[in-house]
Amino acid sequence: MHEVSMREVLDKLRELNAKRVLIQTPEGLKREAQALADFLEGNGIEAIISGDINYGACDPADKEAKLLGCDALIHLGHSYMMLHLEVPAIFVPAFANVDVVPSLEKNLDEVQKLGRRIALVTTAQHIHQLERARAFLEKHGFEVIIGKGDSRVSWPGQILGCNFAAAKVDAEGVLFIGAGYFHPLGAALATRKPTLAVNPYSGDAIWMDNEAERLIRKRWAQIAKAMDAERFGVITSTKKGQLRLAEAKRIVKLLREHGKYARLIAMNHISYPALEGFDFDAYVVVACPRVPIDDYENWRKPVLTPPEVEILLGLREDYEFDEILGVGRKEDEPLGIALHGGGK
Repeated sequence: MHEVSMREVLDKLRELNAKRVLIQTPEGLKREAQALADFLEGNGIEAIISGDINYGACDPADKEAKLLGCDALIHLGHSYMMLHLEVPAIFVPAFANVDVVPSLEKNLDEVQKLGRRIALVTTAQHIHQLERARAFLEKHGFEVIIGKGDSRVSWPGQILGCNFAAAKVDAEGVLFIGAGYFHPLGAALATRKPTLAVNPYSGDAIWMDNEAERLIRKRWAQIAKAMDAERFGVITSTKKGQLRLAEAKRIVKLLREHGKYARLIAMNHISYPALEGFDFDAYVVVACPRVPIDDYENWRKPVLTPPEVEILLGLREDYEFDEILGVGRKEDEPLGIALHGGGK
């Protein structure tokens, strides 16, 4: 289960004088969203739950909230992301009720293989225990570095599926605390340093280095498949946190300069079946980096990231993971409406 401060949400909504709200939730927090809706309506605020799939803080349903006449959007399960929204939005991270220290203690021998100076990173679900994890590791002789990241994240040490700035510090290796495969894999690819993922739920520890090399080989295979392609569909997202229009236009320009046919396509939900009617030999996704990485097996035609296009065109040699970066952060920079101390 996850911890959601309903009273804190209610207090913030009352500050906004909100009478009707839309609650947006990822798949794993639908019951918490339902409980929150019940709580709010019991306190005089009309609540509507969005049934659409949510992909993260980069995918706020502010347009839908405005269409439904809502005074505010509650974005459940993710930390604040700096976006221009059409209604006030409260980003409510849901913290996991699991102690991270036992899993670190169990895997201390593996952690020691990272070296003495390690970068410590996690996701929003476990960020509230990061300092506790640091204290445990320092007690056992490690020098622990928690990177500040950039404006795309709310907390030092937080990484996203598209942003690993907090892991890019002066360290010998990277220690990731959390469940899932993509975040530590991305950290390994982005830093090119030994990366160990410790799962606080199962207590397991997995080294990501071989997984990263395996993924890079698969991505080189996608690039090879696109070598003979002459017609490219370059896809940009209309999701506010994934909109990279300038980058998409740059890729179109690069392809045309190298004698390729390229056309810009805008999509909200990016999937291959919606594209089958087009006459393209290959696609470039300039949106969430996870789309071409996670879903490439579902595409009948090659699907690349922007750095992979540069490799295809002979503009770079080394493989680089695609990221969506923010700007540098100031210590006192406000990050908007974020609960659970999510402004620092």
